[in-house]
Amino acid sequence: MTNVASTIKQKLTRQAPADKYVIWVVLGLAAIGIVAVYSAITFLAETKAGGNTEAFLWRHLVRVGLALGVMGVVSFVDYRTLARFSKLALIGALGLLLAVQIVGVASGGAERWIRVGSFGFQPSDLAKVALVMYIAVLLTQKQTYIKSFTRSFLPLLVWVLLTVALIGVEDLSTAFVVLVTAMLMCFVGRVSFIQLSGLALVGAGLAVIMLMGSPHRAARIEAYLGMDLFPNTQTEQVFDRQAEGYQADQARIAIAMGGLTGVGPGKSIQRDFLPAPYNDFIFAIITEEYGLVRGAMGLLLLFSILLFRGLLRIARHAPDPLGLFLGVGFTVMVALYGFIHAGVASGLLPVTGLPMPLVSYGGTSMVTTGFMLGVLLNISRQARPSP
Repeated sequence: MTNVASTIKQKLTRQAPADKYVIWVVLGLAAIGIVAVYSAITFLAETKAGGNTEAFLWRHLVRVGLALGVMGVVSFVDYRTLARFSKLALIGALGLLLAVQIVGVASGGAERWIRVGSFGFQPSDLAKVALVMYIAVLLTQKQTYIKSFTRSFLPLLVWVLLTVALIGVEDLSTAFVVLVTAMLMCFVGRVSFIQLSGLALVGAGLAVIMLMGSPHRAARIEAYLGMDLFPNTQTEQVFDRQAEGYQADQARIAIAMGGLTGVGPGKSIQRDFLPAPYNDFIFAIITEEYGLVRGAMGLLLLFSILLFRGLLRIARHAPDPLGLFLGVGFTVMVALYGFIHAGVASGLLPVTGLPMPLVSYGGTSMVTTGFMLGVLLNISRQARPSP
């Protein structure tokens, strides 16, 4: 037993240090999230736990701790080893996405969850991680004939569209993030621009079909654009400020009330009016309490640092193409979630329901974010020295 522990210790000490800027960003986002969730969770606690906010705070702390633990462990596991299981993981995740349509549990108007006893998770979070890893593997394997449609692009197209379609049935916003991430990875992987344009068109077509089949999602787009576009929506409902426009209006009110300096920690008023202020609109609550300068700009700065370090330092100096593609994919995915969440709360984008990574109250998304960042840190441990 002593020899095993000694061997593990030697292997760990031989590893280069992980990117310290990413680590500090992660810790900063997690700390901000803990404080913000504790403030925003009041209404949920009153309705589901008799006002016991500490119970939800402890639940959030456990999930944050689990995510950081996963990140720490994965950061010591060679990303090449994890990539070997990417195809099997993706097939399993797609199977779970199909199972959601049969045994899924509804939450927020959509059946996105699978529940086993008291434990619930979203297969879409697992699928997006597995897809990024498998795309990275395919791009690495097919570099010598990357411009070939049948040998290279077609396999990529099948896996991407299958995953995006299954996710988009219940979660169109996540499907959009997955598609954009996959396209950026393919662009870095030298896939033909014409082929990428075709993928974008097919993805847009899928989005229109899914919007036509979901009056609720179509109404959100119409409310955002201020236009009547789809025949399956009710005009009165779309333009009723107490219906589809309610969430966006309340979020903008929260940001306006915060001003430059905020109303103060724990003093949010809009948390009592915003649906899911602890999750879908945590950015608005943070901005209301801490203001545009400390709250909004602080969060956006942290995600910008993550984007810069992930793309220009870690992915750019990765030891091999697989590390490059994984670094690009996971960096872009985490950053996109953060920026889109902020854009929704600010009224710049239609309401999506995407959480802010490491900040919003959540379970599966928190752990999968920890996994993605762990892979990113492992790549940074093996990065080539800067010239």
